[in-house]
Parts: sequence; structure tokens; C-alpha cells
Amino acid sequence: MTTLIDGKPGESISILDRGFQYGDGIFETMAVANSEPLLWDRHLHRFLHGTARLSLKAPSVDLLRREAEQVCRGNERGVLKIILTRGITGRGYAPNMDAATTRAVSLLPWPDYPARLRTDGVNVQFCRNLITRHPVLAGLKHLNRLEQVLARMELKNGCTEGLMQDETGHIIEGTMANIFIVSGGALLTPNLEHSGVDGVMRGLVLERARALSMDCRVTELTREIILGADEVFLTNSLIGIWPVRQIESQDYPVGRITKQIQDAIRDAIVAD
Repeated sequence: MTTLIDGKPGESISILDRGFQYGDGIFETMAVANSEPLLWDRHLHRFLHGTARLSLKAPSVDLLRREAEQVCRGNERGVLKIILTRGITGRGYAPNMDAATTRAVSLLPWPDYPARLRTDGVNVQFCRNLITRHPVLAGLKHLNRLEQVLARMELKNGCTEGLMQDETGHIIEGTMANIFIVSGGALLTPNLEHSGVDGVMRGLVLERARALSMDCRVTELTREIILGADEVFLTNSLIGIWPVRQIESQDYPVGRITKQIQDAIRDAIVAD
């Protein structure tokens, strides 16, 4: 792993940093292919939107790009992670808005996902742990991930992902991925106005599907609607698209629309 902390090589931050103390910050995770971060502009747009929403001082775009290029240089593939915290502001929840932020830019090894997951699909389960409705944080990749950690701990042997619902019973996303279903020829994905992460790959899938004149809808999805779907697949910037073959006892085919969208986003993923 190669890491720059505030532009200098390092592996540690202060124990007083608000990212460590309170999870006060945001992050981005993106795939790297041939030393180049994929979907950089889309990730940066979400990152800057997050800094504005949380009133974090954003580093310059040019600075982030230079540091990303520095850690990615010479690597055929990997995972670029950018973390920005509110920095060190003393004890207590109330921040010092004039304090300097802490910035970490890291290149991590590419995850060892079997190539067959993109072709054969994955098994998924429903999680008991809920994802909280919070419109101010909805869509952001903030550092508070305990809900996902607890849900991830529920996964049974043979399950690659777990689906999380909010307190109203609507399925929002997986622990690490967004979810799409195909039902009656339409492509559906959950509404993320109140919770969840507005995934960069989710946005690309919606854009490319609409360009193919598919009927795409952002809507409310329940467990029953998902179990009755014709096709189901998961998305994020590292996995691209994983078809879902089974949710608990319900089987699904790797269908025509799933394959069509996999082809449509092939330029935006790291090849197996």
C-alpha cells in the first residue's frame, strides 16, 4: 500500500483527528487500471458534493489529481482511496471550522474477486440490521459505516452480499453495492433520497441504460418486489456488475438486460 497524508508519505494520523474520533469525514474508492483512476470526474463530483454538504474544506482538484497520479504511477491495477477528515479540533463534538483538514490518498491492492462472479453471479441474503433514514447524509460516502459493518457480520456462508432496508421496510442497498432489478422489462433501483450511497457505478448504469432507451425508474423497492423480480444485479465501482443468482431460496437467471448493461459499461471497469 502506498499512502500520502497531506501530501507526504506516511501511515498514521493523530489520535485526536476527528475522522478517528467521530468518523467526521468522507471518502471515495475507485478502480485503477493502467495507472489511471476510472470514472475520476464522477467520483470527484460526488466527493466535492460531500465536502459542501458537510461543510468540509475541499482540497483543490489539481492537488488531488497530482497526488492520485503519484500513488497510482506504475500500477497495472489497484484501488485508489481518498479520505478527507475535519482534522484535529480538540475534544468534543463541536468542530473548529477554521482547523485544517486531514487528507489521505492511498493505493491499495486490487481485491481478489473470482472472475466467475461477473458471469455466474452471486448469492445474496436480506440483513436484519437497518440502514437509518437521514436526508442530510443520504447519498454521501461518509466515514460512519457501522451500519454496514454490523450488516456484513450477518452474512452466512456462501453469501457474497447482504441487502439492507430502512425502518419503513424499503430495501435501500447492499452492504457494499447498489441494487437493480428488472421487472416486466423495466429497470428499477431504490430511491436514495433518505439514505444509502449514491454510487458512481449506479449513476453510470442509469445513464447508459437510458441511452439504450430502456425504461429506467428510481422507486421504492420492498423485499416482496425484489423476490418477484425477473433479474437482479449489484453495482459498485470495483465489481462493475455482479448478477444475483439467488436471494435466500429464490433463484434468478443471468438475464438479457443484465448482460446488455454489462456490455454497456465495459469501458468503465477493470478487466478480469
